[in-house]
Amino acid sequence: MTQDAAWWEEQHRLKLVLNEVRKLIERSEELSEQRKSTVTEARKDFWDDITVNLANPDDIMETYTSITQQSMMLAGQERSLQHAENTRYRLLRMYNSPYFGRIDFTEKGSSGTEKIYIGIASVLDEQTQTYWVYDWRAPVSSLFYDYSPGPANYETPMGTISGTLDLKRQFMIRGGEIKAMFNTGITIGDEVLQHILGQRTDDHMKSIVATIQKEQNQIIRDDRHRVLIVQGAAGSGKTSVALQRVAYLLYKHRQTLNSDNMVLFSPNALFNSYISSVLPELGEANMQQTTYQDYLQLRLGSQFQVEDAYEQMEAMLHTYGDPGDEIRRSSIRFKSSKAFVDIIEKYARGLESQGMRFNDLVFRGRVLIGKQQMANYFYSLDGSIKLSIKIHLVKEWLLKELKRLAKEERMKPWVKEEIELLDKEVYQQAYNALRKQKGDRETAFDDAKQEALLLSKYVVHEKFKPLREKIKQLRFISAAALYRQLISDVSRFALTAGDKELELPPEWEEIGRLTLEQMDRGRLTYEDATPFLYLTGLIEGFPSYNTVRHVIIDEAQDYSPFQLVFLNRLFPWAKMTLLGDFNQAISAHHTAEADHGMAGYEVIYDLYGPEQVEFIRLVRSYRSTKEIAEFTKAILPFGEPVEPFSRSGEPPKLIAVSDHAMLTDVLLGEVKRLQTSGIGTIAIICKTARETRDAYDKLSSQLPQLQWITKETRLFHAGVVLIPVYLAKGLEFDAVLIYNASAEHYYREVERKLLYTACTRAMHKLTIFHTGQPSPFLSHHHEKSKRTL
Repeated sequence: MTQDAAWWEEQHRLKLVLNEVRKLIERSEELSEQRKSTVTEARKDFWDDITVNLANPDDIMETYTSITQQSMMLAGQERSLQHAENTRYRLLRMYNSPYFGRIDFTEKGSSGTEKIYIGIASVLDEQTQTYWVYDWRAPVSSLFYDYSPGPANYETPMGTISGTLDLKRQFMIRGGEIKAMFNTGITIGDEVLQHILGQRTDDHMKSIVATIQKEQNQIIRDDRHRVLIVQGAAGSGKTSVALQRVAYLLYKHRQTLNSDNMVLFSPNALFNSYISSVLPELGEANMQQTTYQDYLQLRLGSQFQVEDAYEQMEAMLHTYGDPGDEIRRSSIRFKSSKAFVDIIEKYARGLESQGMRFNDLVFRGRVLIGKQQMANYFYSLDGSIKLSIKIHLVKEWLLKELKRLAKEERMKPWVKEEIELLDKEVYQQAYNALRKQKGDRETAFDDAKQEALLLSKYVVHEKFKPLREKIKQLRFISAAALYRQLISDVSRFALTAGDKELELPPEWEEIGRLTLEQMDRGRLTYEDATPFLYLTGLIEGFPSYNTVRHVIIDEAQDYSPFQLVFLNRLFPWAKMTLLGDFNQAISAHHTAEADHGMAGYEVIYDLYGPEQVEFIRLVRSYRSTKEIAEFTKAILPFGEPVEPFSRSGEPPKLIAVSDHAMLTDVLLGEVKRLQTSGIGTIAIICKTARETRDAYDKLSSQLPQLQWITKETRLFHAGVVLIPVYLAKGLEFDAVLIYNASAEHYYREVERKLLYTACTRAMHKLTIFHTGQPSPFLSHHHEKSKRTL
């Protein structure tokens, strides 16, 4: 068949598919309107269908059951409406481009060849029960990503299907018309990538299932391993592939898995917004998204002012060389290590025989149950019982003791005083309680003794409520005192002479002093937060989130070994996908030495076993032009190998300026030049939040639309943004301007990866400004590209 004939044949088929999609859109709109009307009526009539009766316990239970049933019915109707809306949205997107690929496959033993078209969702002909379009996640669709024409096979629930791939064709369809089509080999055609990657970016990540590469498809469809680790170069598509993996798993296991069973730990709230549109575009609801810091704040925020990772990083960048700086760095490295996990675990085991610390239960200024009483009971229990179970036995004992003490308390003079102060409403509550107790609706207070007894019981019960809650929440344990005890006397409680593998850093005495000083002020450093929670979990039991079936950790290279051990405890039944790049490992617990990934995840292999872990490298970078990728690659001479995609553009520019005043003027001129040329997103990247604030003061009057990004920022819009480098991780911009990459700013080995991370955010244009000499990490850049102003 000639190229022209093939073109007209494909164009004719496209019209048929579009006609089918249009019919489906019309049906989905009708269904959506019907369900919207049903939900509206159900909401309006919600209380009309419920009889509220609180006269007695049976009526209350009946009312509760009625409300629950109505709520469940309404929730089901709302889910149906959401499903209809999602289907409509997906079909509208398909009408613009219903598919992007075609494969012709002849199954072994069959005489016929099947033409399979692949898109973001399936389109089924209900009359013939044949597919116009197959979902990209369907088993047969893997042929498109994994094979060139020739022998091929794919996995199905029924087994392996083998055969021959006779044709592999790609389409660029826009507005319902074929703009280009071409046959291709194993690699998804560079023509499509060139077109898509050359487009302007905006304020949300794009989902590009048409350009999934073979190695990316391996990640997306891996369902055999408990843990999947992806070590990928900057711009290799790690996050996009992870979200496509989520969509694939939700598709494959749609009978047993939903988005509520999956959780994503992202680097910050801004990143959550950036990726928020990817899964809906793939036809799936967004999973639970959080940050590690949010979890720390949730658990510890009521007890301490908790430092976050960015505050820790800022401190380390600004105090380098100051007195005490090396002590803090040593503290961070040690408290982030597996060695400190081992110390805390040994300490917790030792608490079974000595050292437990409790809080007195105090009521009205006097001790009801003392901490020594609690300790005596705790150590009277069988020594073979697990620590956390012992604690819960103490809890039950305390509740019984409190109940006994409540009876004694009723005779105290303060109770009579409280009764006299009761208002009419409380008196009525007591009266109703008596009626309920006697079962006589007409009973009145006709017995003064009985009345006094009932009211005293009521008063004491109400006043003891905070104590009961404290016991139930295990706040009779002094977790802070236990952590302080470990820090102040670790040798006694967690180390013995034979523990050579658990040696402390030489600065431990100073580390301990600084830790205790922070806790005295009500503060907990970032490196102490996870160990504190881990110790609490060993004592009280970990809050295991058993409904979570899959955990995705982005920027996993910034998680310490200790944090990974802790997350394993929180999600004991979940599979994990970890995405990271040790070339961008800028957290304070990292050293400046080369790390190609395996060593950084050593603790994962220990936790799950090597047979449960799959390690995959992505070395091809798609984000940046070839010139930018080659430039940034040279910043890290010992770094992970990076293969730039062959998309050409302008070489990066180094611009030297004489002082900060000129830096401001020249940078403003570059921004305006880029805006005039139609660039969509421009990032001015600074080293720290402090430098970002100073830059904003200098630039904002001339750039009124400038967006200043801080750790509290939840979303940003296309335009010009000002951002510290550590918040830019995972994001990408059409143009990046490095605010000041001078030798004074970036010269220590620990700052090499910061500069690399900043430069790799650029898709199309990269300009680096510097006052004085440029960073030594840029010495590889060719002299002819430098400019002095």
